[in-house]
Amino acid sequence: MEQQIFTKYEKARILGARALQIAMNAPLLIKISQEDLEKIKYDAIKIAEIELNSNVLPISVRRPLPKKKEEKLKRIVKEKISDEKIEEKEFKEEEEIAKEGEIMELANPLDEQEEDKSDDIEED
Repeated sequence: MEQQIFTKYEKARILGARALQIAMNAPLLIKISQEDLEKIKYDAIKIAEIELNSNVLPISVRRPLPKKKEEKLKRIVKEKISDEKIEEKEFKEEEEIAKEGEIMELANPLDEQEEDKSDDIEED
């Protein structure tokens, strides 16, 4: 069996799954001496790593490839905007801003009265 090259994400997933199995008392797939188990302090992740490196895990990784498309790609045509259209758009935006300003002035007549009173006070 040839050694597969795994990404770091695949290794993490495989080691995590196998370590969980080992932690749940699954049988070890490789013979490890009692002395070696004591050295690694019976760590399930390290045991799983030893099994992965010795290539005895019956785990395979499927990497789906993108599907081929038979239809041709469509070209997106962007509409060119003329300077006249840009100027019209800016003019409309300026008109809207001016209208909003007029509405704000009509909505706050008290602010103008307070300004007039403060002007009278300063003159005295």
